[in-house]
Amino acid sequence: MLAQNYDYATNAAPSCWEWIILDATCKAPFKNPGFAFPFFLGCLACLIISVFALSSVKPKNQIIIKSVKHTPADLMNYVLPYVVSFMSIDYQEIGKFIGFSIFMIWMFWITHASGQVILNPLLTVFKWQLYEVSYRYPADSVEYTGRALSRVHLAAGETYKHAVVQAIIIIKQPSLEDANGGP
Repeated sequence: MLAQNYDYATNAAPSCWEWIILDATCKAPFKNPGFAFPFFLGCLACLIISVFALSSVKPKNQIIIKSVKHTPADLMNYVLPYVVSFMSIDYQEIGKFIGFSIFMIWMFWITHASGQVILNPLLTVFKWQLYEVSYRYPADSVEYTGRALSRVHLAAGETYKHAVVQAIIIIKQPSLEDANGGP
């Protein structure tokens, strides 16, 4: 939406970047900078928080993957069709803007209530992959199923360290014992 709000007519005018430091003699090259920048900065902050939250997860417990199925489309399917339908939104069209805001609040509420807030489609850009896995704990013979988010390729029969966030198994690397030829 920030790109849609850019005032391309200002490209013909001489460059003026003093608007960044709030100089009144220079106008930002956006039609509605008061709406555009807070939304952009809010989205950027959410992305940074998501990436930081995933990087701070410390997998400690081991699981043995019994079967694995890569499900890349699940990260995109629930959001992409809805967001694309709002691509023509303009901050100057108040009705569409309010509708978009209500929709985004509704989407957050649905994802929060489903416990799947961590499944941001942009995570695919940072090489996170979503898997459906069946697994067991090393000291247990009971097999469980779940969804795993990982930056490493998962393989059946391998042992991995994991942590659970919102019922999503976060796997960052193979278990050290497994990598060193341990038990």
